[in-house]
Amino acid sequence: MRQVDMYFDGTWEGILTAVFEVFEHRVFPLTLQHSKVQQQGMFQSVHEVLSQPEKAARVKKGLLEKVGKMGYQELWHAFLSELPESPCLIVRMATYYFQEQQNVRQNFGHDLVIQLKKIVKSVSRERHRMKAFTRFQRLKDGLFVALIEPDFNVLPLIQKHFQDRYADQRWLIFDIRRHYGIYYDEQACNEVTFGDQGGGANNRMLIDLYAEEEPLYADLWKRYFKSVNIVERKNMKLHLQHVPRRYWRHLHEKSFGLEG
Repeated sequence: MRQVDMYFDGTWEGILTAVFEVFEHRVFPLTLQHSKVQQQGMFQSVHEVLSQPEKAARVKKGLLEKVGKMGYQELWHAFLSELPESPCLIVRMATYYFQEQQNVRQNFGHDLVIQLKKIVKSVSRERHRMKAFTRFQRLKDGLFVALIEPDFNVLPLIQKHFQDRYADQRWLIFDIRRHYGIYYDEQACNEVTFGDQGGGANNRMLIDLYAEEEPLYADLWKRYFKSVNIVERKNMKLHLQHVPRRYWRHLHEKSFGLEG
């Protein structure tokens, strides 16, 4: 196999296409990076991947047959981690899956499997935290809005949780870090973006639209947490393990005497 540096468009479809072309062109990816960071070198062997739905669909179908839905989702969750090493790891893992006769998704003796499991575990932990730490506030038009800043792109992973839980209300969960959100209109979820890409501006705009009674509800929420907090049993070290400081910005209760 010819060793190459691969470049793609940054999409999930692009990664699946890259897997297809590894076999089609008999190449081994030394790296897989976004085309925006591509650098031309005299001795660099480059393979540019152009996303092709037909190739991506065939790879997806093959992975589902080879390692099942769980195995396919693990690769997708690694993609959502947005870690620089994830795209190349995904392609190498998928290649490994296709080359083996058996389902080797649980082969913990393989270094790539260990790397993938660690990333998937981190993404899963962030998904659970976003389910717990997402706080909604009501706007004047009745829309409930929550701002989040997860370490990984877990918004697609928490969509169903909130759609099932708040099926009778309109809501928007907006990822400030990635400048996009999920809007639910009581019928279906749709991805939305704001024209202003600045997170601070988005915050200020939403605060101006909050319903008049929202400060009262926020104050009641804060008082509730203060009333159930037992000062003598406070364990700040343990508390920080479960609620790291980076999440406090969007938690009402953290602005009312629980900071320690």
